[in-house]
Amino acid sequence: MPKIACIGVIGKADNPLHVALFPPYLSSTVEFSFLVNSCLDIIELRRRQLSIDQDLGLLQAVDEKLAAYGWLTTTGVKLLVIVDLVGQPNSPSELRESSSVILKEPDLKSVFRSLQDAYVQLLQNPFYAPDERADIFKPSAQVTTFPQITDRRFVKEVIRIGESWA
Repeated sequence: MPKIACIGVIGKADNPLHVALFPPYLSSTVEFSFLVNSCLDIIELRRRQLSIDQDLGLLQAVDEKLAAYGWLTTTGVKLLVIVDLVGQPNSPSELRESSSVILKEPDLKSVFRSLQDAYVQLLQNPFYAPDERADIFKPSAQVTTFPQITDRRFVKEVIRIGESWA
């Protein structure tokens, strides 16, 4: 069963605003940092070549296990979802039958819409100041090398979205 391995919210200037890793990838910070940055390069290449829609679709298939999908907001913020196509089996019989699943692009639209809604809710918070980087970016307990948005409601919503999608 496919599951989300990583969710990234990337600013207009390609600065990571929030990156959340999900089990079993909690200790794979460097690998996902590289993957997120390579996705940004792909988005930039697509922007130069043609006018792009909000739904960027499949950005890259890393291997037979991981695939990266993207979404571009109207304000230039990029949402990235990296999916583990194999996932973790729920039973021993699923372990024998585990193989990669091909996702259709509409399968992730609800995830991107939920992430965009959570980000809009964050921006509507009068105590959130997106331009004051020193005050709002602190490492979270979950991922220590990425700068993080520390708003509790936003973080909880991102974790809920990542854990509930399957």
